[in-house]
Amino acid sequence: MTAVLKNKPVKSNAVHNQASGSEIAGKKVLHHVVIVGGGFGGLYAAKALGKAAVKVTLIDKRNFHLFQPLLYQVATGGLSAGDISSPLRAILSQQKNVQVLMGEVIGIEAETRKVLLKNGETVGYDSLIVATGSSHHYFGKDEWSDIAPGMKTIEDALEVRRRIFLAFEAAEKETDPARREALLTFFIVGAGPTGVELSGAIAELAYETLREDFRSINPGETKVVLLEGMDRVLPPYPAKLSSAAQKSLEKLGVEVRTNTLVTNIEGDTVTLKSGDRKEQVQAFTVLWAAGIKASPMGKAISDQTGAALDRTGRVIVESDLSVPGHPNIFIAGDLAHYAHGTEAPLPGTAATAMQQGDYLADLIKRRVANKPVKAFNYKDTGSLAVIGRNEAVASLGFANLSGFPAWIIWIFVHIYYLIEFDNKLLVMLQWGWHYFTSQRGARLITGDDSIPALSALVVDEMTMGKKAMGKNVAMADMP
Repeated sequence: MTAVLKNKPVKSNAVHNQASGSEIAGKKVLHHVVIVGGGFGGLYAAKALGKAAVKVTLIDKRNFHLFQPLLYQVATGGLSAGDISSPLRAILSQQKNVQVLMGEVIGIEAETRKVLLKNGETVGYDSLIVATGSSHHYFGKDEWSDIAPGMKTIEDALEVRRRIFLAFEAAEKETDPARREALLTFFIVGAGPTGVELSGAIAELAYETLREDFRSINPGETKVVLLEGMDRVLPPYPAKLSSAAQKSLEKLGVEVRTNTLVTNIEGDTVTLKSGDRKEQVQAFTVLWAAGIKASPMGKAISDQTGAALDRTGRVIVESDLSVPGHPNIFIAGDLAHYAHGTEAPLPGTAATAMQQGDYLADLIKRRVANKPVKAFNYKDTGSLAVIGRNEAVASLGFANLSGFPAWIIWIFVHIYYLIEFDNKLLVMLQWGWHYFTSQRGARLITGDDSIPALSALVVDEMTMGKKAMGKNVAMADMP
């Protein structure tokens, strides 16, 4: 039978009903596992099935695995995109039962057991693992995405990097003090791990790496503002670690504003709300780290299977990570809402996705061998967030650490989980160089050389006259 068909009917659906070891016309047919998504959940499942008596097809719209926890370092010039990316085919090249297909899956047909690709092709499966992750969540304000980019992809990180370094370049040429001040103001919305790490990295970049590189501006005058709607940074962490993280950020020079919501972003103007007080501030660089929503595959699966979704679009799964009523369809990683035996859904972290990928591989092997299967049991391995040099926080369950010990743990954990050896080596060397010199070697500006907010402001000035800038206008009486 043909695994991939282009605009043609399936030659035979018999494979969908065959267990491993069955025969069709005297030929043994292996159980076919299709994995959608080459992130942590999908990749770990594929690797764990490498020696199993099954056929595996991994489908991803990109041809590489991305180590997302280090995207912020690409965005701030500390690492290159290739340092945290690995070709899927290279990773799985020694697993002869695994085929990698590059394509975008847009839906499934649960009854006929097929996944649907964007170009019209279909792929049949016996067991399906969907691990397509998540994207940015602007809470109904999707129009902000062009003004305040988030970081989920390589392209996102390169766009953030472009805007950060363009802001410094534009400030170097700017003669208007108010405009220059706005160019050197950076807002990071959301004080979860990504926001904390990104704001700390921008502060180190401005106050250490770039301090001798300009002649007209003083990068030390850069203003880095971290905004959080709740009452502390790193809300999921123990309060003591949140406090330690905030102190470390403030020591670096980051202004932390908690209990503060962003209610509007328009051009270079950001509207903030803290209690009953509203305020408008100006900044040319606004970066988004405030929330995530599940990939569109969640809705596609719900439409086909009737599975319930949570408010962020994640599929609510059974205790074995399967879709209710469909024991051969499984969800892993950020797309899965798993709350069995827990007070809340599992955290959307790389560690969670890795565990689920390994578990699903073992489950499928057990099913094929007609062995009993246990429910997924999540092991909390802790949470880590880095703030800057020698500064991090670590919630390890048995202990809460901050400062240098947490920083050392953070380094070794991230090196350990990078996929390929050359990535591990390159990242270690670059981190060592940065530690001793404060230099970041990937400070490249690529693509368009204009800043969207600045371009809009120039047009506004030409048509409406000079616009006052650089003043923070408190508007307590705003409706």
